[in-house]
Amino acid sequence: MNDYLKNINEAIDFIKKKGINNIDIGMILGSGLGKIAEKIQIKIKISYKEIPNFPVSTVKEHSGNLIYGTVGDKHVVFFQGRLHLYEGYSAKEVGFPVRILQKLGGKLLIVSNSAGGVNPGLKKGDIVVIKDHINMMGENPLVGKNIKEFGTRFPIMHDAYNKNLLKKVKVIAKNKNIKLKEGVYLGLKGPSLETDAEYRMVEILGGDMVGMSTVPEVITAVHGGLDVLGFSIITNKFDGMSKNEADFNDVLRVANKAGDVLSNLVLKLIKNLTY
Repeated sequence: MNDYLKNINEAIDFIKKKGINNIDIGMILGSGLGKIAEKIQIKIKISYKEIPNFPVSTVKEHSGNLIYGTVGDKHVVFFQGRLHLYEGYSAKEVGFPVRILQKLGGKLLIVSNSAGGVNPGLKKGDIVVIKDHINMMGENPLVGKNIKEFGTRFPIMHDAYNKNLLKKVKVIAKNKNIKLKEGVYLGLKGPSLETDAEYRMVEILGGDMVGMSTVPEVITAVHGGLDVLGFSIITNKFDGMSKNEADFNDVLRVANKAGDVLSNLVLKLIKNLTY
């Protein structure tokens, strides 16, 4: 048996013994967005460190917990703390939580992240629903021998972010008077922040926002046949000048503030889905 598949199965056996199975929806939470999980009816909470073979987030602000609960009649898992390529993990390892969701029966992956705004129409604090992405990370979680149990060798990515879900979330946002923008996310490996020239490159290539996550997870989800919905919170803005540094404390402040609004939007959406 492939070692990766063996590691997944061992993790799944442990999680199921804890009473988690038959999941409808999973969500991976980015910087400052971990509090969404606290707004659901939590039934089980497991530290990543307890789960066999589960990679552990090394980012201080990422709690590193798998949280299982219910939202309305939906069974949901939240991955409170994500993994990044810049931590030294492979793209396959970054996709590990998605494989867990897939093996637990999940049908929808929701991803969220904090991102730098490149499009002039975006400002700090904006919530952006992701309509597409550009992979400039130089890595892909599907490189190597394909595991047929997970999906096809060449997954089609043209509709990676489910268009019907995009329409639904826009309607809900409008009804709740939430200003929701739409954009293309460009993923870079990090951890160094972008140079001025790289920011200009992102804009030229068609990226509206830029970050260091999300892309490997989405590719993994599409490969596994899951629907995907993604959100970015714009936590810093490139203004065309040389001072484009991101103050991480400010990033967290902005993410926490907008995260409360995004939490309400996501929870309302989940309650209205038919998964």
